[in-house]
Amino acid sequence: MDAVTSTDPRDSALVRAARGLPVPHTPVWFMRQAGRSLPEYRKVREGVPMLTACRTPELVTEITLQPVRRHGVDAAIFFSDIVVPLAAVGIDLDIVPGVGPVVASPVATRADLDRIPELTPEHVPDITESVRMLVRELGGTPLIGFAGAPFTLASYLVEGGPSRNHEKTKALMHGDPELWNALCARLAQISGEFLRVQAQAGASALQLFDSWAGALSLADYERFVQPHSAAALGAVADLDVPRIHFGVGTGELLAAMGAAGAEVVGVDFRIPLSEAVARTGGRYAVQGNLDPALLFAPWEPLARAVDEILESGRSAPGHIFNLGHGVLPSTDPDVLTRVVARVHERSAG
Repeated sequence: MDAVTSTDPRDSALVRAARGLPVPHTPVWFMRQAGRSLPEYRKVREGVPMLTACRTPELVTEITLQPVRRHGVDAAIFFSDIVVPLAAVGIDLDIVPGVGPVVASPVATRADLDRIPELTPEHVPDITESVRMLVRELGGTPLIGFAGAPFTLASYLVEGGPSRNHEKTKALMHGDPELWNALCARLAQISGEFLRVQAQAGASALQLFDSWAGALSLADYERFVQPHSAAALGAVADLDVPRIHFGVGTGELLAAMGAAGAEVVGVDFRIPLSEAVARTGGRYAVQGNLDPALLFAPWEPLARAVDEILESGRSAPGHIFNLGHGVLPSTDPDVLTRVVARVHERSAG
């Protein structure tokens, strides 16, 4: 089935669903759809460091397009990494294979914060070029731009890399709220500007990833995090581009994440979409929420899970089918293609 129903991406199924408008079928895309699950991705990335790949427009364009060609998904997600804008402003970091982002000098003092300048479009001319190239290639298929949310970026900067417990982050948050809020305000500017650059270059939707926000209590989220996420999302509020707000393990935070300034609330696989709609008062479209591990199950139970999610999503003003988190590296790409066809077939009409 052709995933594109209009030559204008602003009238695509994905953008319409994000706005709560009628759609010809439930749109579907997958977080991390462009990446290690695809042999063509592994081929073009061979010998190329991640940050180099993210800053090379021709490579970004090819990698972003690969899953659209292969799976017939309803949107492309811009190939990048949440730490790209941090590297662009001069933070010494690397994306270590098998580990993730590693920061050479973690943030612990006000002097460390002073080393982080604000982001301007001049820091990322390649991002503008990449988005423009992609928009030309994609035609009616929308491009989703994205950025990391202030809390998740702050956690990487404070911990020095990925963290299971975020103990340094929470210690700073509670022990020096003034420094914490100053750091997150700076990161909100960086994230917001990174989103704005992508939208102004032609992205049709935007997603703010707060991958680690589920480590927080609702009270801590509302006090220490939500205002900064709201600032990042607010940086593009005037551009009329729908905003998706996503985190992992955030079932208790969904209403607060929506209230930060999103049209769509991303839902992981831990609660049904209908429950997410109830928790957010039916005010937002929802995105999700197939467990990525179910892609390894036999087809019959997988297809049943897809159908149940489609049914559960009917209670929302709009539904974008996705996983509850990213595609796992060893996923069979043919299964993803089959899921796309199932979503389109079962939701058409």
